[in-house]
Amino acid sequence: MAQCDECGSHENLPYQCRRCGGTFCAEHRLPENHDCPGLDEWNDPSGVFDSGFDGGVQSENERSGGLLDRLPGLGGSLTGTGGVLGYFRGNVAYLFLALMWITFALQLIVGALAGRAAMETLFVLRSDHLLYVWTWITSIFAHGGLYHIAGNSIVLYFFGPLVERYTGSKRFAALFLVSGVLAGLGFVGASIVLGSVGPTGVSVVGASGAIFAVLGVLTVLNPGLRIYLYFIIPIPLWLFTAGFAVISVLFFLSPQSASSVGQGNVAHLAHLIGLVIGLAYGKRIKQPRRVPDRLSFGGGRGPGGPGGPGGPGGPGRR
Repeated sequence: MAQCDECGSHENLPYQCRRCGGTFCAEHRLPENHDCPGLDEWNDPSGVFDSGFDGGVQSENERSGGLLDRLPGLGGSLTGTGGVLGYFRGNVAYLFLALMWITFALQLIVGALAGRAAMETLFVLRSDHLLYVWTWITSIFAHGGLYHIAGNSIVLYFFGPLVERYTGSKRFAALFLVSGVLAGLGFVGASIVLGSVGPTGVSVVGASGAIFAVLGVLTVLNPGLRIYLYFIIPIPLWLFTAGFAVISVLFFLSPQSASSVGQGNVAHLAHLIGLVIGLAYGKRIKQPRRVPDRLSFGGGRGPGGPGGPGGPGGPGRR
């Protein structure tokens, strides 16, 4: 017997929403009856509700769609379900994960063919080249090494879809990109103000600021979510997040201590900026909605998302 996430009634044959993953009774099984967070992204009346015989019929969503939908000749072919961009709806976390590895491969290719200077011009946010505005974005997906990108990838893979399911794909994308940009610029700006910029300047790469924002949101939504550190040790998510926050604060305040354990080249302030953004945003959007209490390998599809324990270690350089 399961409990309805909306009204709390017990059901022998509950319904599971395919958009948010929640469990509901017959009365609240439809997305519009449980305030499903995916409703604001539903934009496919022509593919589901319209028979196609009346080309003049348009829904309100189509008439008030985004810029891409209003371009002549495109209609909903890009962003609607079945459109090119529609395939990424609900999968932005995995899209960003793929972009991280594609960017990492491009770093290696450009570095090998054109040299390190060209690679940094394209992918590294530097204090002496702040007007290279493309690096505000590309530096989020670029990484400083295999362990760096692996750590960020594990956290994004397991936690990103949970946050995206709650917030919706558009808001998740905005959260990830905005927090990543602000974390990188905040770190570089603080380094300049504090006079910690060396003769060669200061630079930053990595998605850790955005990853910490994702962790912050999920920590607010469900601080008791059980994860498995190093795939073995069960701990609540709030402890996992708090531990990284404490470490980041200590290493930011004591660079010598960070250097002594091989963390001297890590942008710890960027971690903290991302975490603060995530905690604030999570507090703003939190609603009384069930978030999974456990992640584990195996099993079918359900509120637990893709399945799997919390990632080992956590974010890398940024």
